[in-house]
Parts: sequence; C-alpha cells; structure tokens
Amino acid sequence: MTRPLKTARLILRPYSVDDAAFVQDLYSRADVQRYLGDGAQRVRTPEAARAKIAAWNERYVADPVQGLWAVCLADGTMTGSLLLKPIPDSGTKAERDIEIGWHFHPDHWGRGYATEAARVVLEHAFAAGLDRVVAVTNPANKPSQAVCLRLGMTHLGLSEAYYDAACELFELTAPAVGKGHSRGEQS
Repeated sequence: MTRPLKTARLILRPYSVDDAAFVQDLYSRADVQRYLGDGAQRVRTPEAARAKIAAWNERYVADPVQGLWAVCLADGTMTGSLLLKPIPDSGTKAERDIEIGWHFHPDHWGRGYATEAARVVLEHAFAAGLDRVVAVTNPANKPSQAVCLRLGMTHLGLSEAYYDAACELFELTAPAVGKGHSRGEQS
C-alpha cells in the first residue's frame, strides 16, 4: 500500500478517485507526456483518469514499499506524481529491478519538488530493505537527468535494458551500513 510520506514542504500520499481531474490534467499534457513512452499515452477523460488511479491503487495495495504517490504542497495543492515500481526488462518483460520516477505539472517545474519527493521515497525504500534503485530517462530529458544527479545517482550511460527503448540509465545503491553515504556521493 502506498504509505504517506512527508518532507519539509511536501506531502506524498496515495491517489484517490477525487484526484481524477488533476490526473487527467497532468497526463493529458503534451509537455508532460513527451518523454513518457511514445508520448501518446494521454489521459483524455475523467473516466480514464479514475481507471488509472484504480489500477495504481490495486497494484500497490499489498506492497509495503512500492507505490505511486500524489505529491502535494502542505496546503493540499497537487504538484505531481512520484513512483517506485518494478521496471520491465527489455525483451523478457521480467520485472526484477525497482525504478523511481516522477511526473510533475509544468506549473511546478523548477522548484526542487521532484528532488525533494524522490529523496524521501528513496529513504523509505532503503529503510525497507531495497539495496538498489534505478531511474531511466529519455536521452533528451535533461531536467530529469539533473534530478537523478542531484539525488546522488550514478549515471551508467545509454542503455536498452528497459522498456525496449534507448534510455539514459542511473542507479543508486543503499547507503553502506556505518558509512552514511551512497555510491556515487563524495564523502
């Protein structure tokens, strides 16, 4: 089940059907979708948004670590989505690795919300026992690549390991016990 999380500025919570208008708005935008898959998977109706939310909630109902969070400001304003989920390997469609990703509304770009939300989700993941998390971005998605680097993720280069597509691959391993930092960070 997607567990609520908090940061200094943000509340991360499970999506509810009451959020359908935001989900439709966010996932119908060409500027949000342009780096997601083929860019054509738009949510165009309230019914499609409600179905998407139901599918997310069903997928994570029994999982104490993974989820898809609605990212909100303290006043409840919705800003975007943060996900932690299995990522399908190219060709096999096996889901062995865990991916972190983010999709934010353009009104909230450039304010550090993706980095802040991703940090708390990574802390949650590593505290729950995950030892490695990956992120993939479209090669042209420089802002998301910058978020990966701010998170201390190691850039592994162009890869076709996931989604049957060439993506920039990043990884972060759990902090070493007693060392207090992750691979890719300087001490």
